[in-house]
Amino acid sequence: MRAQFPAKLKPLFLPARYKVLHGGRGSGKSWGIARALLILARQTKRRILCTREVQKSIKDSVHALLSDQIQALGFSADFEVLETEIRCRVTGSVFLFGGLQQHTVESIKSFEGCDIVWVEEAQVVSGKSWDVLIPTIRRPGSEIWISLNPQLESDETYQRFIAMPPDGAWVCEMNYTDNPWFPEVLEAERVHAEKTMKREKYAHIWEGKCMPAVEGAIYFDEVAKAEEEGRITRVAPDKLLKAHAIFDLGWNDSMSIIIAQRQASELRVIDYIEDSHKKLSDYSDMLKAMPYNWGNVWLPHDGYSRDYKTGKSAEEMMKALGWKVSQTPNMDVEGGIKAAREVFERIWFDKEKTARLVECLKRYRRNIGQKTGEAGSPLHDEFSHGADAFRYLALVADRLTNDGGKKRTILIDEPNGSWMGS
Repeated sequence: MRAQFPAKLKPLFLPARYKVLHGGRGSGKSWGIARALLILARQTKRRILCTREVQKSIKDSVHALLSDQIQALGFSADFEVLETEIRCRVTGSVFLFGGLQQHTVESIKSFEGCDIVWVEEAQVVSGKSWDVLIPTIRRPGSEIWISLNPQLESDETYQRFIAMPPDGAWVCEMNYTDNPWFPEVLEAERVHAEKTMKREKYAHIWEGKCMPAVEGAIYFDEVAKAEEEGRITRVAPDKLLKAHAIFDLGWNDSMSIIIAQRQASELRVIDYIEDSHKKLSDYSDMLKAMPYNWGNVWLPHDGYSRDYKTGKSAEEMMKALGWKVSQTPNMDVEGGIKAAREVFERIWFDKEKTARLVECLKRYRRNIGQKTGEAGSPLHDEFSHGADAFRYLALVADRLTNDGGKKRTILIDEPNGSWMGS
């Protein structure tokens, strides 16, 4: 029997605990994995689980892809394609299908005897799902095969298996240029995309590169420009500049606090706090533990309303804790987003201390109407609180004062590892 494979996929037939294929459209990743698994299942009895983060029905799985490859390889007589399983008549191998999200540590135990797990569309698999799956696949010599087109560098799967892969993992980037059988119809589509798409989107879809932000992110262009210009880097706090704390208040929802300095028109976001179910005194202690030259605490309009339980407002409590408090202008969300876009090009972010804030800006999206498909108001989720604080920063940007702080230039980490500043 002869089967066609891109040369890069030869290691699929060699032992490795993790086999990770990442890249863009038309690379032959999924096609190659399906063929390899069918050949292995035909050689020796194996139990193979094909999974992804969410599988609402068998239509969401690679069941159809495997069925097509059985036909293409001439294996129709050797495999029985059932509604929810595929079985090999020659060896007794079986392909199972299921989603990861619905499983717990207990419910996933039925997969303990699997020899190979193929995790498709792995860019969206959560850390929780990996933590449940990996210890379950424990049979001697068992393997976990992973295929994905990365979305963000910060995604769990990218960090776990590409940025910092486990020892002994085989990690391979596959793109259309690695596929000798890349079809003409896709080539025409690719050429058109190269001419018409945004550069970042084309690089993601066809070259398997990470996106600067999620598809449809409200600040997609602004984040992309900040990355391109190197404004997400190491930013050294200036002791001569005041550090201001801009609050988005929350209790059950996250409390988000941006710490920023201003030098002329430039804004430096030097630190960030996000937490929940903590008192204002706790946040005050966190801020005072930071080695900054403090200016104002900026509170949104709801920080001036008295709580019915305590009879005090956030403003009164923060003043009692020794802070100078100012009010963030009250503006509707869309007006705040517009202001944030206008201010964005003036902002430098500390890459380490504000990583969570940058992540929120990369993932801040709008609700999409199920019937119309049109974008609506911003989505209220785990990323919106940091984005709300960022809107408030934009509204007070030109009101951050330094009480006569000496003019200095920003300190940034250069590509060669040197520092510059004056």
